[in-house]
Amino acid sequence: MNWKEYYKQHLMSAEEAVGHIKSGDRVIVAHACGEPSYIIDAMVANAAAYRNVEIVHMVAMGKGEYCKPEYADNFRHNAFFVGGTTRDAVAEGRGDFTPSFFFEIPRQFSSTMPLDVAMVMVTPPDENGMCSLGVSVDYTLEAVKQAKLVIAQVNPQMPWTGPHSLVSVKDLDCIVEHDAPIIELKPPKIGDIEKAIGEHCASLVPDGATLQLGIGAIPDAVLLFLKHKKDLGIHSEMFSDGVVELAEAGVITNAKKTLHPGKFVVAFLMGTRRLYDFVDHNPDVELRPVDYVNNPFVIAQNDNMVSINSCVQVDLMGQVASESIGPKQISGVGGQVDFVRGASASRGGVSIMAMPSTVKGKISKIVPLLDEGAAVTTSRNDVDYVVTEYGVAALKGRTLRQRARNLIEIAHPDFRDELKAEYEKRFHTPYDA
Repeated sequence: MNWKEYYKQHLMSAEEAVGHIKSGDRVIVAHACGEPSYIIDAMVANAAAYRNVEIVHMVAMGKGEYCKPEYADNFRHNAFFVGGTTRDAVAEGRGDFTPSFFFEIPRQFSSTMPLDVAMVMVTPPDENGMCSLGVSVDYTLEAVKQAKLVIAQVNPQMPWTGPHSLVSVKDLDCIVEHDAPIIELKPPKIGDIEKAIGEHCASLVPDGATLQLGIGAIPDAVLLFLKHKKDLGIHSEMFSDGVVELAEAGVITNAKKTLHPGKFVVAFLMGTRRLYDFVDHNPDVELRPVDYVNNPFVIAQNDNMVSINSCVQVDLMGQVASESIGPKQISGVGGQVDFVRGASASRGGVSIMAMPSTVKGKISKIVPLLDEGAAVTTSRNDVDYVVTEYGVAALKGRTLRQRARNLIEIAHPDFRDELKAEYEKRFHTPYDA
């Protein structure tokens, strides 16, 4: 059977497609802005037909209605990364959180977490019957390979990001056509504190460096201060609109990359339509699976790799909490540790933890001890630089006493006296000695 005939035979409504989901199934949803909202809405509308359907997701960018209390008997969310629409379900016991390095998630689909159903979004097929997973390749490609049933929303607004994002029409069991805008991540507001942090981070980025950037105001602020740099490259789990601006300005050329020179290498994308139009059929942009992009051994092949991530707290030993406030899970590890370790092994590599020094001026983020119950995301052995609006603290290769002093110097002035008192108590020496 040729692919066109197969496509016609497997084309159906969203309601018919979600009717194939059974009670007790494990359903993996395509990541972030690749979320197929139309068929998810159909699944939620059909909730009465299910009991104990497990919805597995990393960053959920859609409505997350399956997490509502009224669907507790129908759906149970299992998060690799807790987000705004899923946080309450996990906190209130209607959902679960599974810790995992991002690059290891795909292998779990063939070991600890076998999949019954994958719900994905793809482009319309090309002349060879191949569809692109567009903005979400990461774990989504492996999900298509491993799931017993694949339900795909075919959306002409999804950008084409081949060749490593491609799946055959014949890999799709239920095909649902629906034309709708891709979920967008609007640019964050960047204030004076973020600008100061961005400027300090940018001071650690040499010409020709390859960058990994996380999500949010701080990574975007870093980009504001890179406009005078030359021949920067991108090897990152994701990037957003700020990278497009620097690429169009000739700052990001990827020319000096030692791995995949000339190419932007990422696992997924989050941004506005400007970003999606930039990557659509762009041969210089390669979306690849996360078990390749985020593999520390692959990352380390980029010389001068600079990893920039944000965090919640840093204690005086240099332990970093990035995903929980005390025992409350608020996000996930994502690719932070993948890239910290990859950058550490890179020739000339640097990893940076960046954060405001306080929570709204009231609570210090540099603390004697992490909050009770907080998860250590990045160990003190891994941390290289910590940056706040007050400067840069170098930790790698420093003693505990040196680390504490360096961190106190970049803490908010309102909290330095109490941190100095802790220093003197802990190290049995005057701070000013």
